[in-house]
Amino acid sequence: MRRFAFSVLLAAAAAAAVPAQAQSLLEYVGQCVPFARQASGIQIYGDAWTWWAQADGRYQRGQRPRVGAVLAFAKSGRLPLGHVAVVSRIVDKRVLMVTHANWSRVDGKRGHAEQDVTLFDVSPRGDWSQVKVWYRDTNGLGSSVYPAHGFIYGAPDPAAGGAIRPARPAPELSSRQPDYVGSLIDAYAR
Repeated sequence: MRRFAFSVLLAAAAAAAVPAQAQSLLEYVGQCVPFARQASGIQIYGDAWTWWAQADGRYQRGQRPRVGAVLAFAKSGRLPLGHVAVVSRIVDKRVLMVTHANWSRVDGKRGHAEQDVTLFDVSPRGDWSQVKVWYRDTNGLGSSVYPAHGFIYGAPDPAAGGAIRPARPAPELSSRQPDYVGSLIDAYAR
């Protein structure tokens, strides 16, 4: 009986690890925030534009990308609620791949998860404060430049005093064979 109860609890925990309507993280359809929380393991809630401030004193933050970190986009005219995307690969000093949800249209609808999408730092100082993001509808980098606050790392801020657990990114964060060359072409072949 105990073994059965443990198996049921283990199965429930595994099911809870993926957003409710998806069996796989990559089957997710919904908003970017719950997706980023699940993909990164960073436990922040609320609109995407609030994540940067909410991370202060809870998670370490910075201007350098790390795999598993969340890039927090600022609120802007094109992104009134901001956006969050999880770094899945670092390609070069100004090109990343991110895994995120609710950006491009898939089958005419927004909300779908996209894995290993090109993100290009176009900021004058190379500090990731302005970025372009690959957009499925144009099959390349979009023409819009988006402001970003920086990266929220999964490591707890020392100021949190042990109240925050280290984040663990989802295993599906990146594919087994990402297209590094395609990502560089997207970024640099203007």
